Amino acid sequence: MILFTLTTTVALYALTVTIANVSLPQMQGSLSVTQDQIALVVTFNIVATAVATPLTGWLTARFGQRRLVLFSVAAFTAATLMCGLSGSLEMLVFFRILQGMFGAPLAPLSQAIVLAVYPQNRHGTVTSIFGMGVVLGPMLAPTLGGYLSEEYSWRWVFYMIVPFGVVSLMGCWVFVADSVRGARVRFDWTGFLALSIAIACFQLMLDRGERNAWLESTEIVLEICAAALGLYLFVVHTFTTDRPFLNPRLFLDRNFVLGVSLTLIFGMVSFTPMTLLPTLLQNLRGYPDSLIGLLLGTRGLGSLVGFGILFFGNRYDPRIWLAAGFSLQAIAGWQMAQFDINLTTWGVASASFIQGLGTGFLWVPLTLVTFNTLPRELFPEGSSIFHLLRNMGSSIHISLSVGLVLHSAKINYSHMVEGVTPFTETWRVPAFMGTLSTASEQHLAMIGAEVQRQALMIGYINAFYFYVFTALAALPLIMLVRMRKPETAPL
Repeated sequence: MILFTLTTTVALYALTVTIANVSLPQMQGSLSVTQDQIALVVTFNIVATAVATPLTGWLTARFGQRRLVLFSVAAFTAATLMCGLSGSLEMLVFFRILQGMFGAPLAPLSQAIVLAVYPQNRHGTVTSIFGMGVVLGPMLAPTLGGYLSEEYSWRWVFYMIVPFGVVSLMGCWVFVADSVRGARVRFDWTGFLALSIAIACFQLMLDRGERNAWLESTEIVLEICAAALGLYLFVVHTFTTDRPFLNPRLFLDRNFVLGVSLTLIFGMVSFTPMTLLPTLLQNLRGYPDSLIGLLLGTRGLGSLVGFGILFFGNRYDPRIWLAAGFSLQAIAGWQMAQFDINLTTWGVASASFIQGLGTGFLWVPLTLVTFNTLPRELFPEGSSIFHLLRNMGSSIHISLSVGLVLHSAKINYSHMVEGVTPFTETWRVPAFMGTLSTASEQHLAMIGAEVQRQALMIGYINAFYFYVFTALAALPLIMLVRMRKPETAPL
């Protein structure tokens, strides 16, 4: 019952990470903002999760796992309700930040409890079950979100979660037991604040860099300096204080370092397509929200198939599954990079399914590799770093990909419009021009809109190639992993 309760609770949190993605175009129009601004709804939620995740170990020791789970579920549900009631971009981003902060402890704490309850020789099986529940949220989210957005409005993607949050709270109240907690737990505020400043400023720089012309902007330069200073203070403080915010002993474990490095890349390739595809399909192809949701839902279906295969195949070397998973991510990215402006529904669905299948192959072996040689007493802190880097990878790669789309679109638009003049020989061919004429302002506006559409498509293609190279970067690290045989324990 503990496994079932925590799996469904984390599935609820995972639902909110992706359910808003399919509604981004509708939010963009409703709130009258640009594409890079509406992306803040996704990235700031992930950043808030990343900043709050390392607090899980201290919060658990200070307040106990039962109190922390109950408070996180209750506050997360309230923040979700307020997201639906938001009337401006600033208000929506603020409550998405709260949603990420309050929901951050759920995944690492639940994972640590599950791994502690079961012996090591059963970690593969229970992680597969836990992972199936986690992936169920992202599988249902796009389909439900697309339907609710089209039939009602984007606000209902948040309202829908509230009753399930109440049910989850009741389940945690009944089945999650309390843990031993210390009355006095020293918290390293210096390390926490330094790390938070570094993460927040770095993410702000990535999100606002393209809009503000990068280093030509004083704001961007200040954010880079603040991020570098925060990281420097965090590293120096960690190795010079008696009780640092994150235990440096964790990074003496070879497998843990390799595992969290692979987890960073896993985070990068997890949610980027789910952020790029909705705006691509609606803005460039005019797809309705419900169809976009179904297409993105095939990713979740692929993930479910992958977890099902891993449920029976987790006894094999996890490095095999890691290589297969990241290779499938690269194949899906390459398939998306071959899209053109006339992309097909089948092409999007098959690429999403392959990407989801790769994700399903990765979660269990990543967990096994990361915690294979780590002492059990370091599981809570190790789990926090595991999820911190996963979330950081997602937010960084989404910001870089959106920036790449917009930057490539501007460059290609400026090149293509050079050929849209009355003096271009091609425009004098009736078979090419059809009924359009460069002498008409209305026709020039139509031509300009089409050029902009083609330029944006090139930007998306470049972002998908970037996605391919990111997935392939994980393969050399897999070869460095060394596994030990699991300890046997009586059932």
